[in-house]
Amino acid sequence: MKKIVPFLFAVGLFAQSCGNPPQEMTQSTEQKTYSFLVGSYTENPSHGVYLLEFSPNSFGLKTTVLIDSIQNPSFVIANKTNDMVFTLEEIAIENGGRVMNYSQNGDGRLTPISKANTFGGAPCYLALSPNEDYLVAGNYSGGNLTIYSITDTGVLQHVQTLEHEGSSVNTSRQEAPHVHSTVFDREGKYLLAADLGTDEVRVYRFDRDTPEPLSLKEIIKMEPGDGPRHSVFSPNGEEVIVLQELTGKLNVYSYSAGTLDLTQRLDLLDEDFEGAIGAAEVRYSPDGKFVYASNRGDANTLSVFTKNETGQYQRIQQISSGGIMPRNFNLTSDGKYLLSAHQASNDVVVFERNVETGLLEPTTFKIELNSPIYLFGLN
Repeated sequence: MKKIVPFLFAVGLFAQSCGNPPQEMTQSTEQKTYSFLVGSYTENPSHGVYLLEFSPNSFGLKTTVLIDSIQNPSFVIANKTNDMVFTLEEIAIENGGRVMNYSQNGDGRLTPISKANTFGGAPCYLALSPNEDYLVAGNYSGGNLTIYSITDTGVLQHVQTLEHEGSSVNTSRQEAPHVHSTVFDREGKYLLAADLGTDEVRVYRFDRDTPEPLSLKEIIKMEPGDGPRHSVFSPNGEEVIVLQELTGKLNVYSYSAGTLDLTQRLDLLDEDFEGAIGAAEVRYSPDGKFVYASNRGDANTLSVFTKNETGQYQRIQQISSGGIMPRNFNLTSDGKYLLSAHQASNDVVVFERNVETGLLEPTTFKIELNSPIYLFGLN
């Protein structure tokens, strides 16, 4: 199969562009187009999964509909060669939600390969194993996770569903298990499942040579009411950061062979902040030197962290996300820009990033998009 990116420029399903490059940015930035898949919540059949293209010194921002007539494809990823796309329908039907995958057939259009039930309501996260032969879906309202094998022809086959049990202190959000993310480590030997409802990160062994490849190794307890949402490994795989949605904290862990040791706990917001908290996403910079996190609620901010001379993280910037409800964000592969997606203000805005200091600077680039929920970088 050929890659998606070179062909999608010609797809004419639906496109819009917005944002004129500032003169000084045009002069200092090489000609480059960055491409992202965008998952969204849908209000009509014309919405769905988008291709978002960003060219700082050419057309600015442009979107194209790749998959329409789909319900709430809130999470979307591609394989390493970008010739297969995986997404989901964040819905609750008889057998949970649905996952599906598509191939790129040479002209930029996506062709359905297979579709499978998740056996848990409201799937909200997908993870490919490092070998790309297994896919895991985390089901938020179902409180479980489901793993599929991927055949040589790309067909998804259900292998195992693991149920979580329990609750925690926030009775409105933690009345039951809510699996919010599933993340493989670099070697593909362990999977971390963050459960917002039970205040736990469950560490599963992954053994593809067994009929049921996932088995529980241990349970990492968070503080009561934390609500762990997303986890991210450092580029070198030696560190894990868990973002706590309900308290706006970051837990930093050293990591080795499925073992997590807490080293630091950080605040996204100032101590005197008053208002609703809704931490959403955490990511490392491509070089691993900086950590970025978004907070929704009444803050609508992006926070930037780096390590000081003692090896401890410290917050070096807190900046407006440029919109309302920054559900997700991502950095370009070279680390020069950060794109922030806002669910409530229906837009994506661009920040220029200083690759040396890690600091963010707003730009004039902005594009309207219906309920953008997730950004996946293709290049």
